[in-house]
Amino acid sequence: MPERGSPTVRRRRLGQELRRLREGCGLSGEDVATRLTWSASKVSRIENAKTMPRRSDVEALAELYEVDGDRRRELLDLHRDAARKGWWENYSDSLPQELTTLLGLEAEAVSALNWEPQLVPGLLQTEDYAREVIRATQPITRIPPGEFRSRVNARMARQDLVTRSADPLRLWTVLDESVLLRRFGGAAVMRGQLEHLVEISRLPNVRVQILPLSGEHPVNTGSFFHLKFPEFHDVVYLESLYSARFVEDEEMVYGYEIAFGHLQSEAYGVDGSRELIEKIIEERWR
Repeated sequence: MPERGSPTVRRRRLGQELRRLREGCGLSGEDVATRLTWSASKVSRIENAKTMPRRSDVEALAELYEVDGDRRRELLDLHRDAARKGWWENYSDSLPQELTTLLGLEAEAVSALNWEPQLVPGLLQTEDYAREVIRATQPITRIPPGEFRSRVNARMARQDLVTRSADPLRLWTVLDESVLLRRFGGAAVMRGQLEHLVEISRLPNVRVQILPLSGEHPVNTGSFFHLKFPEFHDVVYLESLYSARFVEDEEMVYGYEIAFGHLQSEAYGVDGSRELIEKIIEERWR
């Protein structure tokens, strides 16, 4: 099951620390590559967490940057933790690379802001609803049966981050009202999903608000998932049909945080949102 602490984040922290050390020595990536007889692209990939360096690589960089004592041990400890496997890597053969990266990032996030105008977010889905959501893409994405099952299982395992009793992820979600009306599967699937949404919204670490269809849309954007970390800069995850990307530019990430603030300010409050969900269950999905 998911653990708090993520090798994905630590790989990024390791890369950031190595970049800071290089810049502190007044060296360019090309300078480092020349002195260590590496390619410049290898230095870039290590610093941007695109590849996992060997311990000997980190030791060579520490030597070049004249890092010793406690600082050197901390660097090597960070490398050791970054080399661990995360639970999601058991599903890596059946998940897109961007999604496995997201699972690694959210495993160390302390909180998340999620705007979703089309469907219930993966962290709040029932297994039946998740199966129907993934099946809905089948005519286009053609997911093999084994991979299909693996994706559903990974989505269910992921939710432990929210429901665990110790140190859960704090999740604040704003859903468009249309999410409650758009059918995935039959009425029983939708009823089960919305009832689950009501129950999970009562958790102290989960806040669910509904943006009413009757109001004006305050932000013209698709879904986004904004992650906050204790020792790492915030990241926004954006997903499309065939790919996904991460926004890490601090100004842009802050813009998404402002956008979320506009959305939640126009949405019903937590209690009013829960009442609306219960009303739609009775009127549409009974």
